[in-house]
Amino acid sequence: MSNNDMENYEADLVSLLDDEGNEYEFEILDEIDYKDGHYYALMPLFDLPEQGIDSESTYMIFEVVEDESGEPQLAEIEDEDLLDEVAAIFESNFDSDEETAD
Repeated sequence: MSNNDMENYEADLVSLLDDEGNEYEFEILDEIDYKDGHYYALMPLFDLPEQGIDSESTYMIFEVVEDESGEPQLAEIEDEDLLDEVAAIFESNFDSDEETAD
């Protein structure tokens, strides 16, 4: 990215609430459609060392699901195999992005 591009760059951010009502902010790194689902890779903009969350080296994957009223919500992926498949796609995308940036 050139200096001019960096000056015009605005991160796509999303805020999420946990079960206890704490609000956390994330940057959207990527999103994909896979096997009838839509998924986001989010980088936390905070550190929680006690939970192994370091904003410099962590990203989280969430699935877009509809709540009871039909509104989209982000949810953790329960199926470990599906999570591994989606993570592999995101990793491939990240590697591809790094190669084009060089």
